[in-house]
Amino acid sequence: MPFVTTQDGTEIFYKDWGPRDAQPIMFHHGWPLSSDDWDAQMLYFLTNGYRVIASDRRGHGRSSDIGSGHDMDHYASDVDAVVQHLDLRNVVHVGHSTGGGQVARYVAKFGQPQGRVAKAVLVAAVPPLMVQTAEHPDGVPVSVFDGFRDALSANRAEFFHAVASGPFYGFNRDGVPLSQQVVDNWWRQGMTGSALAHYEGIKAFSETDQTADLKAITVPVLVLQGDDDQVVPYREAAVKQAELLQDATLKIYEGLSHGMLTVNASDINPDILAFVQQP
Repeated sequence: MPFVTTQDGTEIFYKDWGPRDAQPIMFHHGWPLSSDDWDAQMLYFLTNGYRVIASDRRGHGRSSDIGSGHDMDHYASDVDAVVQHLDLRNVVHVGHSTGGGQVARYVAKFGQPQGRVAKAVLVAAVPPLMVQTAEHPDGVPVSVFDGFRDALSANRAEFFHAVASGPFYGFNRDGVPLSQQVVDNWWRQGMTGSALAHYEGIKAFSETDQTADLKAITVPVLVLQGDDDQVVPYREAAVKQAELLQDATLKIYEGLSHGMLTVNASDINPDILAFVQQP
């Protein structure tokens, strides 16, 4: 399996499919998943002629179960290690949830200064800041994230099943049929990763203020989110991202969930493709 070793010795697993001379699209997964969560997108864009790349975040999937560096700065630096290793240029970076925060930090700190980024796509992404603070009173109370940590510590397998079968895909909504296969795949990806990385990742995705990252990004960014996202409130996420970014296109999908990339891929993928293809 392909890996790249970072400066602190972390081995990052990555997938790299498609023609080496095609425009690259790199995908960044959410918490607590892996690059496998992008199957529906990687195959779609591969068949549309693109080179597609995705990596497992440190402590997730097949990457190193390392005891440190579970923060946005290390996540972004790990992305840079993969990009540099593959010498990717003119890249479109697509990030979901925590992966959206990873994209924002990478583009602002590494990719844009290096001239390697063409565009970005933020899907149900966590920036600018999830947690409630005195300066951000409309955020999610820290007690909610403390509850996540308590549930993960008590019984990670049970907690992950509850998330996947409930709010993540909106399977807890009346009239929404539950897909056991989708739940099982989410649970499989989560349980493959490290409990420590998942525990510390909660702080990374909820308490990292990425306002400055968003303001620094000048490349075109497509911002997508469902208005029935029960994980990341869209008014505090997508709407504010579009306000802070210099060149943003915002689309809110009526009734769609946090996991819309999987359960509504046939709607989302063409919209991302149209954005990528815009001159």
